[in-house]
Amino acid sequence: MKKEIFKNRFDASYVKYQHPSGLQIFVAEKPDFSSNYAVFGTKYGSIDTFFSKDGGENFISVPEGIAHFLEHKLFESEDGDAFSRYAVTGASANAYTSFDRTCYLFSCSKGFYDNLEILLDFVQHPYFTEKTVAKEQGIIGQEIRMYDDSPAWRVLFNMLEAMYTKHPVRIDIAGTVESISKITDKLLYECYDTFYNPANMFICVAGNVNADEVADFVDKHLLKKEKVQVIRGEHKEPDSVKSKYTEQKLAVASPQFCLGFKQNCQTPERTSEELISMGVTLGVLAGDCSPLYKRLIDKELINDEFDTEYFTGTGYACIIFSGESGEPDEVKKEILAEVDSLLKKGIDNDLLGTVKRAMYGDVVRRLNSCEAMATQMVDCAMFGYDLFKEQEIIASINEEDVINCLLKLKEEKSVLSVILPM
Repeated sequence: MKKEIFKNRFDASYVKYQHPSGLQIFVAEKPDFSSNYAVFGTKYGSIDTFFSKDGGENFISVPEGIAHFLEHKLFESEDGDAFSRYAVTGASANAYTSFDRTCYLFSCSKGFYDNLEILLDFVQHPYFTEKTVAKEQGIIGQEIRMYDDSPAWRVLFNMLEAMYTKHPVRIDIAGTVESISKITDKLLYECYDTFYNPANMFICVAGNVNADEVADFVDKHLLKKEKVQVIRGEHKEPDSVKSKYTEQKLAVASPQFCLGFKQNCQTPERTSEELISMGVTLGVLAGDCSPLYKRLIDKELINDEFDTEYFTGTGYACIIFSGESGEPDEVKKEILAEVDSLLKKGIDNDLLGTVKRAMYGDVVRRLNSCEAMATQMVDCAMFGYDLFKEQEIIASINEEDVINCLLKLKEEKSVLSVILPM
């Protein structure tokens, strides 16, 4: 098993193992900690609805929401469910499906290897039947209807639906009531056999463990499977937005908004340099210390719910500003005006330095959390990042990098989504 050790100047480290099956194993040893955190994940999310596993000869389409559906069902077996097993060990377990990944996780303070065995066991032994699938369709259908009434959820997905024409990122992660009605046990096994292959998966562990012992334990409990090469179909998303404005009325006390700026759709994945540069840029443009943020607060156009995000994954990317505002159109105008001003006048180097130091501090603090370390290593597994390179990139960001990022906020590629009170 190939082994690499990564260290930074704060004496933090983690180990990466490349298993012969293709499975990636990341371990951060934290001998002074009393807790452990483990993630077993696959590069499979809600956007993976069109794919091939035979070299691209035959592509198949599956119903939207099937990745999330599969995550729910994988906890079940003929003998019970994984949560019951974790209840005996005292571990806290969970799982989630996002646009590009599905992760199963647990945290514990004792019995780490007993809990890791449970994780490796139920994720590798699917159990789907026609009867259990039908039951789950009703449960997830209720979940979908619940999110239909969530203002924070709807304001985002309304924006994505208006921004994207073809890419499945515009569809709710759980799918629709109609789409999940088409899911069968056979389709679930098809997706499982494609994406839950060690060559497409990763394990990330942080805590009071020995890295080599974790790797050996995983090796002993990993089922032998032939490697599967997943080929994802292209969606040929246009660079233009479908609609620049969308609104919906829900039971909210004050209007909520989500302003997105669509980015080039031809780039499959963003580099760590681009992600960090955009993070610094958003801090300079609209962070807590920025003149724009103070002005928006003083004018009572936003409150402390205001947030920014670089929302990106395979085949999609947009820059998002969100929050509560009685005048979301004015917030949009102020943001665009500030972008124009910064492009003309240049960047305040003192502010740039403040933002970089704050981000650097956040990175260092994450090293003291098992959960944060494991979560960061998941990104390493997904995109091939070096976790400690982030610190070097933050230090290297300059005014030119910020300007290049600001140039990507184009009004003609913007979408404003608003949730209004009923």
